[in-house]
Amino acid sequence: MAENNPRISDTFAVKPNLKPTSQTSTKSTPESKYWKSFKSQPTPQTLISSISSLSFSPTPPHLLAATHATNLSLFSPHQTLEQPKSTISSFSDIATSASFRSDGRLIAAGSLTGLIQVFDVKTRTPLRRLRAHSRPVHLVRYPRLDKLHLFSGGDDALVKYWDVASESQIVDLIGHKDYIRCGDGSPVSDELFVTGSYDHTVRVWDVRVSGGSSVMEVKHGKPVESVIFLPSGGLIATAGGNEVKIWDVIGGGKLLYSMESHNKTVTSLCVGKIGKETGEEAQQYRILSVSLDGYMKVFDYAKFKITYSMRFPSPLLSVAFSPDCSTRVIGTSNGIIYAGKRKMKENAGSELVNFAGFGPISEPPKRVLRPSYFRYFRRGQNEKPSEGDYLVKRPKKVKLAEHDKLLKKFRHKEALVAALKGKNPANVVAVMEELVARKKLMRCVSNLETEELGLLLWFLQRHSTMPRYAGLLMKLAKKVVEMRAEDVQTDNVLKGHIRNLKRSVEEEIRIQQSLQEIQGIISPLLRIAGRR
Repeated sequence: MAENNPRISDTFAVKPNLKPTSQTSTKSTPESKYWKSFKSQPTPQTLISSISSLSFSPTPPHLLAATHATNLSLFSPHQTLEQPKSTISSFSDIATSASFRSDGRLIAAGSLTGLIQVFDVKTRTPLRRLRAHSRPVHLVRYPRLDKLHLFSGGDDALVKYWDVASESQIVDLIGHKDYIRCGDGSPVSDELFVTGSYDHTVRVWDVRVSGGSSVMEVKHGKPVESVIFLPSGGLIATAGGNEVKIWDVIGGGKLLYSMESHNKTVTSLCVGKIGKETGEEAQQYRILSVSLDGYMKVFDYAKFKITYSMRFPSPLLSVAFSPDCSTRVIGTSNGIIYAGKRKMKENAGSELVNFAGFGPISEPPKRVLRPSYFRYFRRGQNEKPSEGDYLVKRPKKVKLAEHDKLLKKFRHKEALVAALKGKNPANVVAVMEELVARKKLMRCVSNLETEELGLLLWFLQRHSTMPRYAGLLMKLAKKVVEMRAEDVQTDNVLKGHIRNLKRSVEEEIRIQQSLQEIQGIISPLLRIAGRR
């Protein structure tokens, strides 16, 4: 009976636990190898709620802040992310949008009660409480360098600019008509920032402009979930629906590119930097986007193409990239943080030793070669320069032709004869033009020997009818015949050159006459055709 009944596992297939997988082309590129070097390790599911925001401290050791439920957890990226370094639990409702100050000493976060709190990172004590929003706050940001102000936005469709020290708002920025869910500060000006709303618009604000209105507005077309300034400060990237769009702020809000590589809503954007020291992609910036479809995409906005893609087993809500290019973290809807760490060269050999408790072992320093050492002078020409050496490069010697060397020595006749023997018409004409500038050409012609004169007449017979040289060579041929008439009459070889020269000139004259006749026939036809 048991043999006839199928097993439950055969009828209902049990799905295995999914692991992050990369979706890249079969051809591996240096950039894809770089992103694969971030080995994703999920944290234990101790965070009971979705990860609403992730943020790195701008100063070393670049602490990671994650908001989840009513907590704000701080992690140390140089250690394992299994347990938070510290947790702030001063929120009465769900915490949102953590942001570090530029010096990394303070951190601000909002909550669904509309309260914004500023904490000391070391003591975790609340230093300031900012109360003005009547609805949940989803945007809290410190400017890039300003330590005294921050801006916020919430479901009341208001953007507020705060003086943190006095716990007072400086100005209300009115313009959005729906929930404000995202924003970012400009990297070039602390008074300039951008916000995105569910009213499908993105607005650029400048607190120096009176009136509290935005200085620019662009329409994304769908509810905006994330917006960031790109490092140059002249471009912004917006995410809404399954689209990521690049806008030119300096160009008046012009749309540069729209990317639709995700299948579901894009929830978060961040800027990642390729931290390699060498290679074509070294020190370049990329846009990292995550979506509810479980994919992380890496977008090269200079070439407008996707360079890397990676799949995760659950919907993704937030993403962040550390300033030192060593850690990439992604927050999910089920409370798991996927932290990808890249092995740095200086830490590669010492992690195991540190774990064993013996401390780091430093390699013995290599002996530096100095001019006082004998080996310094025996290095040889194949020795490669060290990093701090100053390279002195000798300019390459220009190889001069024979006629150029003779011209530099003012041996004009020998230079002309050398050029004629080379049989390169461009060089010969160049030497003749130089001799004309020096007023030495006729003297050289009068001093030529019989054989050298034959070389000159042969050259004139071959190239005097060429249009590019005819202006100079025809006049020279006339002068040569007048000056050396006696020598031509006494030498049969020279007579032959003169006959060939005369024949080529007569042939050229006949060709020109034929061309003029053809031109006379065609020109009336062209006039008639032009009238029609």
